[in-house]
Amino acid sequence: MTSPRFTGTERPTGLFRLSERGWGYLLAAPAFALVGLMALAPIMAALWLSLHRRMPIFGVDEFVGIWNYLQLWNDDRFWAACRTTLYFTGLSVTAELILGFGLAILLDRVTSGTGRSPRLAQVMIILPWAIPTVVSAQIWAWLYQPDYGLLTYLLLQSGFIAAPIDWLADPDWAIHAAVVMDIWKTTPFAALLLLAGLTSVPQELYAAARVDGAGVWHQFRHITVPLLMPVIVIVLVFRTMDAVRVFDAVFVLTGGGPGNTTETLSIYAYKTLFQTLQFGYGSALATAMFVIVAALSSLYVLLLRRHLRETM
Repeated sequence: MTSPRFTGTERPTGLFRLSERGWGYLLAAPAFALVGLMALAPIMAALWLSLHRRMPIFGVDEFVGIWNYLQLWNDDRFWAACRTTLYFTGLSVTAELILGFGLAILLDRVTSGTGRSPRLAQVMIILPWAIPTVVSAQIWAWLYQPDYGLLTYLLLQSGFIAAPIDWLADPDWAIHAAVVMDIWKTTPFAALLLLAGLTSVPQELYAAARVDGAGVWHQFRHITVPLLMPVIVIVLVFRTMDAVRVFDAVFVLTGGGPGNTTETLSIYAYKTLFQTLQFGYGSALATAMFVIVAALSSLYVLLLRRHLRETM
């Protein structure tokens, strides 16, 4: 009596009878569990904490439901921090996308013209992004110094200003000084992502457009931007999340001052949590910031889906 032979085409039966998708879910389950433990668990813990009034220094710990969120709604400081955060995000992300596009196109033209990658140029461009944010902020704090800072010296020598300006102590200039520092640091991130997208665009499309008489602007508008829209959305999502959560750059430069004019949601939440030890209200602030980031990211994704439906 001969034993059965398996040809590899039979499907397993019994306990291990799972579809291909089922095996996929089973094998990915440890990764899902790890993500849930590392990401979802702290989010749910912060959400649960936001429903409490907890101040350990006074021995206060009571469940208050949505009272923290009602207080948030009537908190003028919270709305001021929201305006500052969104203003910072809008300026920095817009400038980074435009400048990153310009740098990516420049590098792509150099690459296509020489046939090789400009390694030195790429290293020089990525250098600001590689520097830790705290170090970058401290460098720019020295540049902004009103007495011996390089920026003030150059402007005085060129005649653009008649007297030194304390950039970080002026309510009108402080937030813009932080925006400039953030643009300098994170534009390389946008440029590298967009450059990767540009290298995947078929050059035959540009050649055909030139044959049809399309200029540079029409090529950019009708070929480059539509094909790079998924990459653009990725850049917007990542940079928006980082800009809304900005903390270290602004905290090192201004500490949220002068007079809370540069206080972002992260700085307000930090001060509430770790300076006044209002853990419940601080968690409500952090939850509100998470909701803002999720809403903006969802908006970008919806715009991308709409664009893909229109182009298909």
